[in-house]
Amino acid sequence: MSEEPQETGGEEQVPVAEAADPAAPVEAPDPEPSGDGPAAGAGAPAEAEPDFRDLYLRAAAETENVRKRARRDVELAQAKGVARLARELLPALDNLDRAIAAAEQQEGSGDHEMTKGVRLVQQELLGAMARIGIEPYSPEGEPFDPHHHEAMAQQPVEGVATGTIVTVYQPGYRYKDEVLRAAKVVVAA
Repeated sequence: MSEEPQETGGEEQVPVAEAADPAAPVEAPDPEPSGDGPAAGAGAPAEAEPDFRDLYLRAAAETENVRKRARRDVELAQAKGVARLARELLPALDNLDRAIAAAEQQEGSGDHEMTKGVRLVQQELLGAMARIGIEPYSPEGEPFDPHHHEAMAQQPVEGVATGTIVTVYQPGYRYKDEVLRAAKVVVAA
C-alpha cells in the first residue's frame, strides 16, 4: 500500500506506517517529557552552551580577513588608476623628447632658453612619475625579452651576440612589476 500523505480539509495528514504483520501489536511512540518530573531531559542529549570565546575569535578573524581583502582591493584599484593615467601621459612625454631633440638641432637659432624650459618641464614630469613608482627603462645592451621589449627590426651587428638589443627607438615604462609600455628596440641578428 502507498504511504502518501492524504489531504483532508486543508490539513495534511501524515500516513501511519502499516505493520508487516497485521496481527502484530503496534507500539505507541514514547511520550515527550513534560519537563516537570525528574525524568525530564534524562534521556535527551544536553544542549551544549555556545563557546563565546570561540565565536568571538572566529568573528575577529573574519573581520580581519575582510579588512585585509578591502585593503588589497583598494591597492589594486589605485594601481590600476595610476597605470591608466601614466599610459595617457606617455605620449606627452614622447612629444617633449621630440621637442627637445628638434630644439637642440636648431641650437644656433637662439632658442637655447626655450630648450632649457622644455627640458625643465620634462624633468618635473619624470620626477613626479618616479615619486609614485613609474620609471622609464632603456634596455640597450640587454638580451631581448618579448615581455618587456617590442622588436622593431633586426640587423646584423659584428661583435654583438644574437638577440641583444643594439638600439632603443623609444624607452619603455614600468609601474612596479607591470610594463606600462614596452621599449621599442632593434635586436642584433
